[in-house]
This record gives sequence, structure tokens and C-alpha cells, in this order.
Amino acid sequence: MKEHEVNRKRLFALLKDMVDIYSPSGKEEELTDYLEEYIRERGLIVRRQSVDEGRDNLIIGSGTDSDGLLFLGHIDTVPAFDIEEFEFSQSGGRCYGLGTSDMKSGCAAMIEGFISAHEDGGLPESATLALVVGEEESGDGTAALLEKFSYKEALVAEPTGLHPCLEHFGYVEMLIRTYGYRRHAAMASRETNAVRCMLNYLLYLEDRIEEEPDTIINIRDLHSSESGFAVPDQCAAAVDLHIPPEVSSSDYAAEAQEISNQHLNSSGASHYEIEFPTRTDGYTIDESVSLVRGLKEVYRQTHMEWKPAAFRSHSDANLLRDAGCHALILGPGQLSLAHTIDESVDFEEVVRAARIYSLLLKGLGISS
Repeated sequence: MKEHEVNRKRLFALLKDMVDIYSPSGKEEELTDYLEEYIRERGLIVRRQSVDEGRDNLIIGSGTDSDGLLFLGHIDTVPAFDIEEFEFSQSGGRCYGLGTSDMKSGCAAMIEGFISAHEDGGLPESATLALVVGEEESGDGTAALLEKFSYKEALVAEPTGLHPCLEHFGYVEMLIRTYGYRRHAAMASRETNAVRCMLNYLLYLEDRIEEEPDTIINIRDLHSSESGFAVPDQCAAAVDLHIPPEVSSSDYAAEAQEISNQHLNSSGASHYEIEFPTRTDGYTIDESVSLVRGLKEVYRQTHMEWKPAAFRSHSDANLLRDAGCHALILGPGQLSLAHTIDESVDFEEVVRAARIYSLLLKGLGISS
């Protein structure tokens, strides 16, 4: 195998095994055990960090310098759409299955990058690979990691199609509850109908958000009280708002509260409640950061086009940034295919990702 090349056959087998092990958030133990043995057998130092009962992060690296470069991947996935049909399959050059894009391909590429660099004698003590749990729900794996370690710079393997994301969107989560009065279904009216008030409000909110071309709104959940043959007296909705990097999440939540009050106060609801359980600012990384400069050099050497982009979702990179870390996102796969029933990734893209990670580790272009 040539220097700086990755082992394609080994990488393919690892990705297949990872996808075949079901690991939704909260049930990552089997995959953690598999990866610990796999990595240890290939000569790398692996440590476990407890996150919750039966749930551990894996920390890989030969050194103890936590103030260096972090490679971060999450091994959990969303729940399977069909528990009988989540496993790995291949068609042409594409790999299908739960987590192929988000983000088992990124994790497999990082693992292969570390193994390849180790085999070539180029694994620096300042580099760490953390394979964390819980990203798809609470981010408790990365939170536990940051309670013990700090990092100046990080590369997160979320799916970007190998476009380096120097911008990261912010995120505001809204929970809304409207209340009305329970009555017989035959006595339904427009007044004090919790569901009607909620539906009108959500349509109003969508219209307002559409005036902001860069903001993304997602109505994630909508539930009414179990009322039988009656008018429901409660309705609840969860809304995701992904906001541009330059917008303050606190200011955005305050504005959303104000316009919601204006609408809901005259909606016919007997009363309502609005909460913002999650508010996270976005950010932009300056191209003078050493990781960015090192990555640009790798792209130059591999004749890849340097085309920075923005990551438009919420991720563990927000937690890293809040901890003072410059977190750049770069990984194989497409965000548009993540969390879908036909999730897939181009295997050649996974190979290129592993090579990029390996080159970074071997010090070709990283300046400290």
C-alpha cells in the first residue's frame, strides 16, 4: 500500500459492520464494544469514558494533550424506520442503511484515517479521536467529553459532501401549547378550540419565517389531547428554527416570543404556553485558524476544489464552539439524505474522507 493511501477493503468492511450494528441514541453499547476491540487490535490506545450507565465514549490517541486537535464523530443514529430493514446494502458504488450518511461513514473514515496514520508512523500526540454517544438526542456524549477535556480546534465528521463548513447555523427550539375547553364534538366552534388555534398559529409562524430567506423552520411534532368524540382541550407542537450564523439565538427567541404573543392573544385560545428549551448560537471560523490552513493545504495536494459551505443544522459542533473550540465540519455523505428511509453514501467519498483525515494527521499542512 502506498504511503498516504488508505486501506479500501478494510474501510468498506468496517463501515458495513458498523451499519449492521443497530445503535440508536441510548443503545450504543454493542457498537461501542465492537469498535473498542477493532481499534485496539490495530495497535491504537483506546480509553472508555463513562457517560451514563452502560453508555461510554471512546477516546483514541497515543498522547494526553487535550489542548490539541480533536476529531469527533458520533456513533448513535436516529431510530430505524423499519427495524427489519436498517442494515447495510450496496448498489453500484453507493452504500445504503441507517447511519450511512449520518454519520457512521464519517466515523469509519476517521477510524481508518487514524489507523492509516498510525501504520505510517505519523499519528501525532496532539491529535485525539473521540467517538461519542447521544448526539441525536441530548448531546450528552460530547457534553461529558468537554467536562474533562478541552480542545483548541476540532474537525467534526457530519455529512457535508466533503465541503468544509466554516459556517454553522444557530438553532432555536420552540415548544408551544394551546388550551381550550372540552365539549361534545357536535358543539364544536371556532372559539376556544385548542387544535384550531394551534393550526392557525403555525401557519402564521411559517408565513413570517418565509420572509427570512436564510432561516429554516420545521414543524417537528403536533399532538392534541386524547378527547374521544369531543373537542380537544389541549394541543402541543414542537418547532425547529435553524438561523444564520450571525443571528443571536437569544434575540431570535425573544422576537419569536413577541410575534407569537401578538397572534395567540387574539387566537381564541383560553391560554397558551411557549418555551425555548434549546437556544444555540451559530458561528463562523476565520480562515486564519491553523486547522483551516492545514485542510486547505491537504485539498491543494489532493487536487480537490476548496469550496467552503455552511452547515445548516444543529450538531455537537455547537457545544464545542461554546467551550471555546474552533469546530470545523467536514464529512462524507449528504445532510439531505440523513434521517431518511433511503439514507446512503457514495463509498468513494468515504475513501476520500479517510484520506483527508489521514493526511491531516500525518502533519501535511497542519501548523501548530
